[in-house]
Amino acid sequence: MTPILSQVGETDHAKRALPIASRQTVVAHTKVLLRDHRRPLLWVLGLHGLAALVGLVGPWVVGQIVQEVTRGGPAEASLGRIDTLIVVLAAAIVGQTVLTWLARRAAFILSEHVFARLREDFIGSAVRLPLSTLERAGTGDLVARTTNDINAMTHVIRFGIPAIVVSVMTVSATVVAAVLTSPLAALALLAPLVFHVPSSVWYLRRAGRVYLWEHASYARLNSVGAETIEGLRTVDNLGLGPARGERFEEALAEAGRAERVGVSLRLRWFPYLEIGFFLPVSVSVLWGSLAWNGHITIGAATAVTLYIQQMLDPLGDLISWLDEIQFAATSLSRVLGVGEVPPDRVATGEKPRGETIVVDDVRYSYREGRDVLHGVSLELRPGERLAVVGPSGAGKSTLGRLLAGIDGPRTGRVTVGGVPLVDLELADLRGEVALVTQEHHVFVGTLGENLRLPRPPATDEELYAALAAVDADVWVRALPDGLETTVGSGGHALTEAQAQQVALARLVLADPHTLVLDEATSLLDPRAARHLERSLAAVTQGRTVVAIAHRLHTAYDADRVCVVEGGRISELGTHAELIERDGAYAALWRAWRDED
Repeated sequence: MTPILSQVGETDHAKRALPIASRQTVVAHTKVLLRDHRRPLLWVLGLHGLAALVGLVGPWVVGQIVQEVTRGGPAEASLGRIDTLIVVLAAAIVGQTVLTWLARRAAFILSEHVFARLREDFIGSAVRLPLSTLERAGTGDLVARTTNDINAMTHVIRFGIPAIVVSVMTVSATVVAAVLTSPLAALALLAPLVFHVPSSVWYLRRAGRVYLWEHASYARLNSVGAETIEGLRTVDNLGLGPARGERFEEALAEAGRAERVGVSLRLRWFPYLEIGFFLPVSVSVLWGSLAWNGHITIGAATAVTLYIQQMLDPLGDLISWLDEIQFAATSLSRVLGVGEVPPDRVATGEKPRGETIVVDDVRYSYREGRDVLHGVSLELRPGERLAVVGPSGAGKSTLGRLLAGIDGPRTGRVTVGGVPLVDLELADLRGEVALVTQEHHVFVGTLGENLRLPRPPATDEELYAALAAVDADVWVRALPDGLETTVGSGGHALTEAQAQQVALARLVLADPHTLVLDEATSLLDPRAARHLERSLAAVTQGRTVVAIAHRLHTAYDADRVCVVEGGRISELGTHAELIERDGAYAALWRAWRDED
């Protein structure tokens, strides 16, 4: 390993990030894209080929003019031939300009189609990601792939593909023309290869690994920043600012190291490229001195020298795009890697026989060897309201995720109607049980479109009924356009409480027989939360509701209370029974009541 690559690191984030597609996968996917766009690609290549051929006329004409001037002969005949050559030269310039414009336009259109296909495939893969996989990897990695990697690919697809096609066609046609003009004079074309080929091979073999490191460091930086901003209240309340700042500084330092290694690698490559650009014209002029010995005509020497000069710009473009292509290929491998995430469940097709949910001796761990739930067993009574309470970190949310079928247990089973939740198709699972957490999302579009996500055919009357169930119909009717009001980024701004009410209304429209509410009303003020929970309780009459909350008035209203401590169920019973027992729940109740 070269010393420069010995600096390449691998972060913990990179180890737990989403997969990265192999080079074979990238090549195979590229072939599929080219095959699916074969006709427009051939049209682009044809136009660029014609433009390159017409562009070869100029150096040949200049060579003929030089040859005519140096040869001597009747002045009138020479002037007439020179005039004809000048007209041909002017026509060639105009023709090349028109063909190049048409070719570039066709290439840009092709690039937009390819980019749209890639982005659609990526979004399709991203929305199918298992939540468990995404949470282990962290949102930062997916955000980096959605932004940095897509942007890198956008630049190459929109501008790189046309430039590369032009460069390849021009360089190839120029080399052929130079050889046909004078094979001996064309030997000067070998000069840049001595510097360009070995240095480029050396660089490309090393750049891929450096770019992967850069991408991983960007993802970690995004992740730390996003997690800090999202949890700003918690960071502030617990005084975690210095610790989060230190983590951000570490991520920033790693990104800086990755950038420095990449820059160092390029600085070693560029000098050889520069020498390769300056050398060929000088060699061509010196080599063309053989013309005086009769081996090469002065016209051929002039034409080949002009061919070489004409070739340098597209050759420089081609080589400069090699670095961009390498970067984009790395981005493509990360984008395609999202589609390689395996499903976290395999549906058996078995249908539940009833609505009873049973948790049977469940153990679960986020990290191997460190269980957060220890032999939990619980049976939900259909139609009851169960409150799950306990101290922070006790495993309440983890239990809620298992009850909603988001994750599967390490050992034991969580079943509905006798069928494990993880054996159900996702569409069937959401018809049985649904989870709403503290997180809520408002997508760009109308409010009606946001509400119809779980049930697209829902009528406006059904939407307003769901909104009324969560006490949101009044403010929605007061909006400028009601359900047709555009919300999300750039639209009408909803408050945190309103956004949460929209999320809860979606839950009502989904109409599962079991609801798992993980502190779903935590962002509302206590009076609004109390009112919302009472309204929701009326709507969910006859359904099973699992409410995970730290506000114990939820437990007071529940049919039963489940106390979770240290990953185990320590108490289970009604509010009155647990108060009379004077155990952990009674202590929590007294502490919460005193705080109020």
